[in-house]
Amino acid sequence: MDINRRELCSLLPVLFSSSWISNEPGLASGAFAFDDLHAKTTDSAEFRSILKGTTRTGEQVEVHETSLHPGALPHPPHRHAHSEFWLIREGTVDITINGQPHRLGPGSAAFAASNDEHSIKNVGTASASYFVVAIGPMT
Repeated sequence: MDINRRELCSLLPVLFSSSWISNEPGLASGAFAFDDLHAKTTDSAEFRSILKGTTRTGEQVEVHETSLHPGALPHPPHRHAHSEFWLIREGTVDITINGQPHRLGPGSAAFAASNDEHSIKNVGTASASYFVVAIGPMT
């Protein structure tokens, strides 16, 4: 079979894709029982890492659960390359995205796109629990 230069060049993205050169298959499917997740405690919150890695299609993803104390912020407003979803499980939080606050309760969700400034604060009188799903470059 003969192959010309144009056909060879069209194959370069496949040859250099992470799935071709990586020996790792990417994140495996799984289930994560809450009682099995190790908790890390700080002055403002308790965090449980659920998963972190690269999917088989190449996206970097990180998922964690946070239980934020009343009146607390996990960190000041910030920006980063990856995008984030918040899925509110319990409590009342203010999520501020690019200076615009959003008060959210159980069952609510929010999204901050890459490089948008954002923060979350528990504005209730009890702990607020939420999940974060981060997608993109984890720098």
